[in-house]
Amino acid sequence: MKKLLLATLSASALMAAQPLAAKTLVYCSEGSPENFAPSVNTTGTSFDAGAQIYDTIVQFERGGTKVLPSLAEKWDISADGLTYTFHLRKNVKWQSNKSFKPTRDFNADDVMFMIERQWKEDNPYYKVTSSNHSYFNDMGMPKLLKSVEKVDDYTVRITLNQPEAPFLADLAMQYAGVQSKEYADAMLKAGTPEKLDQDPVGTGPFYLVQYQKDAIIRYKAFPDYWAGKAKIDDLVFAITPDASVRWAKLQKGECHVMPYPNPADLDAMRKDANVQILEQPGLNIGYLAYNTTKKPFDDVRVRHAINKAINKKAIIDAVYLSSGIPAINPIPPSMWSYNETVKDDPYDPEAAKKELAAAGYPNGLEIDLWAMPVQRPYNPNAKRIAELMQADLAKVGVKAEIKTYEWGEYRKRLQAGEHQTGMFGWTGDNGDPDNFLHTLLGCDAAQNNGGNVAKFCYKPFDDLVVKAKRITDQAEREKLYRQAQVIFKEQSPWFTIAHAIQLKPIRKEVKDFKLSPFGRHTFYGVDIAK
Repeated sequence: MKKLLLATLSASALMAAQPLAAKTLVYCSEGSPENFAPSVNTTGTSFDAGAQIYDTIVQFERGGTKVLPSLAEKWDISADGLTYTFHLRKNVKWQSNKSFKPTRDFNADDVMFMIERQWKEDNPYYKVTSSNHSYFNDMGMPKLLKSVEKVDDYTVRITLNQPEAPFLADLAMQYAGVQSKEYADAMLKAGTPEKLDQDPVGTGPFYLVQYQKDAIIRYKAFPDYWAGKAKIDDLVFAITPDASVRWAKLQKGECHVMPYPNPADLDAMRKDANVQILEQPGLNIGYLAYNTTKKPFDDVRVRHAINKAINKKAIIDAVYLSSGIPAINPIPPSMWSYNETVKDDPYDPEAAKKELAAAGYPNGLEIDLWAMPVQRPYNPNAKRIAELMQADLAKVGVKAEIKTYEWGEYRKRLQAGEHQTGMFGWTGDNGDPDNFLHTLLGCDAAQNNGGNVAKFCYKPFDDLVVKAKRITDQAEREKLYRQAQVIFKEQSPWFTIAHAIQLKPIRKEVKDFKLSPFGRHTFYGVDIAK
């Protein structure tokens, strides 16, 4: 509680201390970032913290999925789809901090460093902070990239081993945030390479002023930002893990934007004249992953039996209320290629018992059931869902022990495959089905500590999603992805829980805040009425 109070006081004091002319926006964020290393982070919490500071070479339009220029002002793609030549923007300034004052503008060396840090094991920064570059590895980048060349100071050429339909969109994702090579070299020479990821500088619209874990992140608008100074002067992340406390602070005007409201608070929010709720279908999925490499979940019959034992409708009615829809496929219904003909396993406890008996478990079995300790965009209350699942499973003779860990530890252990079953989820990063079907369920992501926490590596499925990456005809890709969803349901590496609706309560004085289809929170372009 002391930490929550500190965050509240810090944010409130900051707002009170600003000169009358300054504009301060306070965002009640849900947690602390892992660090400020784009290449090793995997959570929206960390991406939100870093996205204020770092740019990517291409970017998504605000509130959309269209890829636009950013640090690269234009690019050329060869006729065979294998070579991408990026023409970089000139006169882009780097931020500075107490440890580093840049002597040059952004250039090709920085783009080379961004890629090589994740790709080349002999790069001195490959293991700094973490050697697990999850996104880069899960998307198969090490095998995809043939060469990356600095043509001149403002031109970079990337050559692929085979065509990759979502490649441009992949480069707009947060793992590809560009860090300063000059800063990296200076910190390496000083013997403090970790400072690059702890005390960041970027080319983005805001620079970091202060970070106090579990309390506050303070940013200021970067006056030399290449696209023009932000409309707000100060940006504060008041770190507030409890959704009820976030709502109380929003009501009092102690923060202006909050993520992930409690579904039970929505009626009160809609009645508050000072608050508006922005809403759109969520590009997300919440699920229970079965570890397909461990008994009993290496048997597809057991996976289907557990699916039939759990009352999905009761979970959504009790936990999501009006803010979620039942998930059948691993991609949301709003995404192109969604296969509406796939049928879900019905809730049928008697059938579940028979299938367990047929699989060799006539007297039931004991399993673990991992539940996240935190609220996520795709899951408002994993502990409560676990309790409901536990009660359902007991009715078919399955004794489930609920386990949880601190959020960072939970993800690490889940990705390492320590669980039998574990709740997890995903919010899309780039609007392409590949970002769900290959990144979460492909063999590339199962063979390292990556995003495929079911450790599901099934060749008929993998062949389809890999083939779909390598062709550019969207109609052909759609056919392949629709087939892949049929196989997914037949194999059932997950119990698909729900797709959460994206709901964002904001104060009425906030202007031009746009919902990101990817659930990100960025504040460049946002204004606040005085």
